[in-house]
Amino acid sequence: MTTGYTVYGHAPVEFPPFRALFPWVGGDLQTIRNTVTSADDSQPTPASERIQLPMNDGSGDSLLGLLSNTRSETTLPLLVLMHGLTGSESSRNITASAKHFASLGFPVLRLNLRGAGPSLGLCKEHYHAGRFQDLSAALTALPQRVSQNGFVMVGVSLGGNTLLKFAAETAQEHNVHAMVSVSAPIDLKMSQQRIMASRNMLYHRYLLDRMKADALVAAQDKAAMTEILKSVRSVYDYDDLIVAPPNNFDGAEDYYKRCSATYVLDKISIPTLLIHAATDPWIPLSMYMDHSWPADGPLSLIVSEDGGHVGFHNKDHAVPWHDVCTGEYFLSVLKA
Repeated sequence: MTTGYTVYGHAPVEFPPFRALFPWVGGDLQTIRNTVTSADDSQPTPASERIQLPMNDGSGDSLLGLLSNTRSETTLPLLVLMHGLTGSESSRNITASAKHFASLGFPVLRLNLRGAGPSLGLCKEHYHAGRFQDLSAALTALPQRVSQNGFVMVGVSLGGNTLLKFAAETAQEHNVHAMVSVSAPIDLKMSQQRIMASRNMLYHRYLLDRMKADALVAAQDKAAMTEILKSVRSVYDYDDLIVAPPNNFDGAEDYYKRCSATYVLDKISIPTLLIHAATDPWIPLSMYMDHSWPADGPLSLIVSEDGGHVGFHNKDHAVPWHDVCTGEYFLSVLKA
């Protein structure tokens, strides 16, 4: 019996098999299951407290997060969980992950990136794939009572790329024990080309509509933003006209080159697991296969044969497979 996945590099734990949950077989069905089915409420949501984390860049912006499971006595580090593009603390995959990690005993912070979810009203600026400095500022702003045991961190989709940039650039300045990225677009240019492919026309339209709606809500000058959005007909246009100018990128191509995590993976020294599915319809597997994964390095890559984009719905476990793997990876690294 096959495991349903392949490991590249060195992973300190044997992961459970992955077998797609019927009838959600194939990358597209794995990807859309969370959107077209109701949530599983059999596992209670842990009690949470709201926390505000001011940024240290003079903007006056603050991030909001939800802290849960922090009142129990534990020596486990705080697990910081970051959403993907157009997501927030209430995204279904983030809520499911928070429940699972809390059940393992981790205190959990569901962090809203700059201008996302409830952070929107506290921010003039907005997150993007390379804004790793916000993660550093957020960890610094956390109260000692929740940061005293250090951190483990999870980034999903776009948040995974941001986390890997943070891992390469500034994670060493914090007490971070280990990190996991899930379905991360580590090559932003390749991801842009894939999402704009004809077979992804419906995905592209869905994402772009949500991105444009977020941009309009966040805009200080809504009339000006409305005019700009009239020229935005693709994800590339959005990155070129909405993301690049206020963040000092020379257009979309410069943004992709400077913010793609693939160019800095070799700088990561903290134990890091990257999880990806061969059937991800949004993120080509080739961007991962273009990198080398030495067995004696800090990086591990696990590629499942199915799973879609942040799907990983497994017939053998009610919890998404990527969450099970993440929990086992963290506990193994911490034990070691």
